[in-house]
Amino acid sequence: MNTTDVPTVSTRLGLVDRLGRWRVRWGIGRSRYRIPPGLYRVGTPDPSSPVLVTANYKLSFDALRSELQGVDAWVLVLDTMGVNVWCAAGKGTFGTDELVRQVETTGLAEVVSHRKLVAPQLGAPGVAAHEVRRICGFKVVYGPVRARDIPAFLESGMRATDDMRRVTFSLGDRVELVGVELAWVVKWVVPIVAVMVLLAGGESILDRTRTGMLTASPILAGVLAGVVLVPIFLPWIPGRAFSLKGAILGAIVVGATLALTPGVHSVAASIQVFLLGTAVASFLAMQFTGATTFTSPSGVEWEMRRALPLQIGAAVIAGGIAVVRIFGG
Repeated sequence: MNTTDVPTVSTRLGLVDRLGRWRVRWGIGRSRYRIPPGLYRVGTPDPSSPVLVTANYKLSFDALRSELQGVDAWVLVLDTMGVNVWCAAGKGTFGTDELVRQVETTGLAEVVSHRKLVAPQLGAPGVAAHEVRRICGFKVVYGPVRARDIPAFLESGMRATDDMRRVTFSLGDRVELVGVELAWVVKWVVPIVAVMVLLAGGESILDRTRTGMLTASPILAGVLAGVVLVPIFLPWIPGRAFSLKGAILGAIVVGATLALTPGVHSVAASIQVFLLGTAVASFLAMQFTGATTFTSPSGVEWEMRRALPLQIGAAVIAGGIAVVRIFGG
C-alpha cells in the first residue's frame, strides 16, 4: 500500500469540530456524526509506529486524536455505524470481524513492520483477541480507558497502570449526558404543557399560561429530577437501580413542588400529578443505564422488567384519577 495516500489528521480541534461536539451533545444530527472508516495518520508515523484502533463516531475519533499531540501513530478507524466504542462493542459493530476487515482492507500488514493493535479497553467486550491474531496475525493490546492516558501508555512500553484501567463516571461525564436527554424529552414535554395551558382557565392569555404552568409544574419537576438532577446527584441517591434513584429523587422534587404551590391542586389532583411526576422521573432516570459502564445489558433488562410495570401502573392510576375528576364531578 502507498502510505502517501493515507490522510493525515490534526491533533488540534478546530471551531467546526467544537461546534459539532456541542451540536451532538444536544442530540442534533447525532446518528450522522461520523467519519469514513479506514487508516489515518497522526504526525509522521513510520512502519514501527503504533496502530491505535477507534470507532468512526466522530466524537470518539476526536477524543483520540486531540490527545495525541507529539505522538506519531497510525489510527485504524472501524465502521461502527457512527456509534461510540463502548456501545458499539456491545452491539457487535466494534468487534472481531470488523477489526479484521479493516486490517485487511487497508493493507495494514504492508504499512507497519510490527503486528500489534492498540484497542481501547472499553472495546474489549466486542473483540476476541485470539481470533484476530489467528485470522490476520495481529496481536490486540488493550489500551487505557481514557484517551488522555495513551501517550503515557505508549511511553511505558504499552503497560497500563491501575488508574489507567479504572472506569469512572465523574460529575463532568454525567453532566455531558444531560443535553441529549433533555433535547429528546423536550419534544414531548412541550406539547403536553401546551395542551395544559390551553385547557387552563383565565381571562387572558397570561392568566391561562400562568395557571397552566402551575398545573404542569409537578410533572415538569419530575422531568427535571429524572433528566438533570439524577445524573448530577447519582452517587449520593440511595439504591442501586437507576429507576429507584429516579423515583426517590422524583418523589422529593415533585412533593416539594406541590408544597410550594398550595391551592393549585386539589387533594385528588395532587395525588394524580405526584404519581405521574414520580413515574416520569423514574422512567427518565432509567435512560442513563445505557450511558455508564457500571451497568450491563443483562442488568438493564432485569431492571426494565421490574421497573416498567410499576411506572406504567403509577401512570395508569394517575390517568384513572384524572378520568374520575373530569367525569365524576
